[in-house]
Amino acid sequence: MEKYYLAVDIGASSGRHMLGHIENGKMELEEIWRFENGMKDHDGSLCWDLDALFREIKTGIRRCKELGKVPVSMGIDTWAVDYVLLDEKDRVLGKTYGYRDSRTEGMDKEVYKIIPEDQLYGRTGIQKQSFNTIYQLMAVKKNNPEHLKRARTFLMLPDYFHFLLTGEKRSEYTNATSTQLVNAAANDWDRELIRRLGYPEDIFLPLSQPGTAVGNFKEEIEKEVGFSCQIVLPATHDTGSAVMAVPYGGDHSLYISSGTWSLMGIESRNAICTEESRQRNFTNEGGYEYRYRYLKNIMGLWMIQSVRRELEHTYSFAELCSMAAKSSGFPSRVDVNDHAFLAPPSMIRAIRKMCAQTRQPVPETPGELAAVVYESLSDSYRETVREIEVLTGRVYDTICIVGGGSNADYLNRLTAEKSHKKVLAGPAEATAIGNLVAQMIKNGEFDSLEAARRCVGQSFSIREYKPE
Repeated sequence: MEKYYLAVDIGASSGRHMLGHIENGKMELEEIWRFENGMKDHDGSLCWDLDALFREIKTGIRRCKELGKVPVSMGIDTWAVDYVLLDEKDRVLGKTYGYRDSRTEGMDKEVYKIIPEDQLYGRTGIQKQSFNTIYQLMAVKKNNPEHLKRARTFLMLPDYFHFLLTGEKRSEYTNATSTQLVNAAANDWDRELIRRLGYPEDIFLPLSQPGTAVGNFKEEIEKEVGFSCQIVLPATHDTGSAVMAVPYGGDHSLYISSGTWSLMGIESRNAICTEESRQRNFTNEGGYEYRYRYLKNIMGLWMIQSVRRELEHTYSFAELCSMAAKSSGFPSRVDVNDHAFLAPPSMIRAIRKMCAQTRQPVPETPGELAAVVYESLSDSYRETVREIEVLTGRVYDTICIVGGGSNADYLNRLTAEKSHKKVLAGPAEATAIGNLVAQMIKNGEFDSLEAARRCVGQSFSIREYKPE
């Protein structure tokens, strides 16, 4: 009888339930549920609809029972930085803001009044992003201090969903590091920093590693979905899970977890918290077995996703790639990491405005717009490779691209061409696979992450691109 494992992978635009099992030495995947997600305008704020998300989580779990494929364990991963504050009755305090909401504007300056930016990086190793949890909590302190006073528990979103399923509260390490409140040397909450910032220290729970068993479904959940199973923590930060599924790691490989964001970096046993690293805006996110994900956050496919949406989904991503290739001679480039592209009312207008401001030809056709995005992204990848090699003192010969963006053939070819590195693309379902890997290691399917990665490389199609 097959042993099934369930990964619930929720991204900023959609979520899916993926069942996995091992068959003849290979991992087999089956998508059994998919649903839409997105930030909603709530009285002028960008927020997540937690009730709707939890209904979808339970619907997908029920689907396992309907298919007769009840998992032995499951785990949930999501994007980083967003959280809930719970009161003494475990009710959510205030709105559940999305990271693109504007409330964090100016909060970095408030934080730096208490601890200078360079000292903050030296302690946490986390790059400055205006939406990091540290700045979100400062916005609460400034605008809704009563919420911090009433708060009894702080949970990142996947931890909150695990709590709703089991009644047990856990804080998972990899996602916690994205808050910019975890000490990179101690691999634990920086409680001195938390006290200095004026956040209540006792709301932050002890940190648990991926592979930790949380508990079984609550009785009411078991009745609702038709069975019970164990919750095992994956790397609840979706990038943490995706990197666990990089099939060809090692000292000579870089990775790009390519989706809404492009996370480009290496796996390191030591955090790199130097001033040069901070100046170049690299981050040291926590990974499985305290392996640091030393990487740069690049805007990613959010730009082309937004362009496609504004074009009313007339073209598939594959068609946009093809159109970009045909417009490859269009010369304009933009800085994909410019704040102008974070949450513009219109991505197309933002791209055109940036080109006009920098006195470059303004893209008019869908192909020209796509060419600007893909060429600019690959330029950013090339520069990031150079930075990583300078900062680590190592030369890398391979870039492993995982996640949905690994299907962007044109972007993969540009990346190989501009970086002068071999590119290995796939698997596309890396986040769900990495989520399953953590559960499978816990249950004895693999004896190590390295063994799991070998299995991933043998189980899924990996495409190779060589530099011209």
